[in-house]
Amino acid sequence: MPRIDRYILSQLLTLFGFFALVLVSVYWINRAVSLFEQLISDGQTALVVLEFTALTLPLVISVVLPIAAFAASAYGTNRLASESELVAMQAAGMSPWRLARPVLVFGVLVALMVALLVHSIVPLARGRMADRQAEIAQNVTAEFLRAGSFQYPVKGVTLYIRDIAPDGRLEDFFLEDARDPTNKATYTATEALVVKTANGPRLVLMRGMAQNLRLTNGRQQLSVTRFDELAYDIGSLAGSEGQRNRDLRAYSTARLLNPDAALLSATGNSRDQALAEAHERLAKPFQAPVAAMLGFAMLLLGGFSRFGVWRQVIWAVVALIVVQFLGTAAENQVAQNASRWPLMYVPPLVGGLICIGVLWLAARPRGPKRRSAPTEDAA
Repeated sequence: MPRIDRYILSQLLTLFGFFALVLVSVYWINRAVSLFEQLISDGQTALVVLEFTALTLPLVISVVLPIAAFAASAYGTNRLASESELVAMQAAGMSPWRLARPVLVFGVLVALMVALLVHSIVPLARGRMADRQAEIAQNVTAEFLRAGSFQYPVKGVTLYIRDIAPDGRLEDFFLEDARDPTNKATYTATEALVVKTANGPRLVLMRGMAQNLRLTNGRQQLSVTRFDELAYDIGSLAGSEGQRNRDLRAYSTARLLNPDAALLSATGNSRDQALAEAHERLAKPFQAPVAAMLGFAMLLLGGFSRFGVWRQVIWAVVALIVVQFLGTAAENQVAQNASRWPLMYVPPLVGGLICIGVLWLAARPRGPKRRSAPTEDAA
């Protein structure tokens, strides 16, 4: 690589590291705060919170890297122009196409980073997070028994606890089981305890009442039973959460491109949805070179101005927003119909065409306009 290319590339990589660090920190802290509130309210320790926030970091980085590449190329090009280095390069005979070569190399390097994340690290992190969530879901007390709020562990079941005593007693317990429309049961108790047995967890209700509303021959019958102690099996509630479908995004791209029956059964998704997820990963790395080239090419338009290149920066941001908007629209279309996965490649293709068009405009000679010769009458 020529020295001038190495110089531009080193400038872009330095700025990229700075912008990536800042953006990742902002995104990660925002995500960590929400996870901290959720996990701490579930009774988890600080180590679990730290583990979950660390597992979300690869996904955050894969989202931020294309934006950081755009910011680095735009800021780096602006600095080269303000310090007259870009003018000197153009005066030496380097065309916009030639100047774009190190920027394209920079974008490809960022794309390789994104590809490594989305095809390897992110699926591993999501798989590990799914396993840890399944382990935590087995802890019934942490998952379902939250004080002061209504919980819905499964469809048709409503659970409420006023408070949890320091010794683990559940005070003022309420449970409604409406999974069977012909036999709705409501349990209330002054206190309740969670007891672990060989057959799974049991809920022991004390000093309460059970109400059963049965529908028989079109007539509703209500029966009320008061009890001192009553055992209720909540293993089915914990089991339904622990046996939820595995996240499709936890599988490798190779398996998603050729999904087998075991994968589709474990995730509960169709073949088209698996292919859509795989092609979304394949299209995502292309965002990085497109973003880097947009930040560079737009700033080459126009001549020198004492007011800076703020107009070109605005156009670069607008172009990036258009490409991102097309990407979001494509994702929405694929979410509605997974067979439309080829739309995932349209946004980077449009962004590439915009870059080529802008570089072509920047390469056109811009000489002074010729004035028309004065007429004899004007003379």
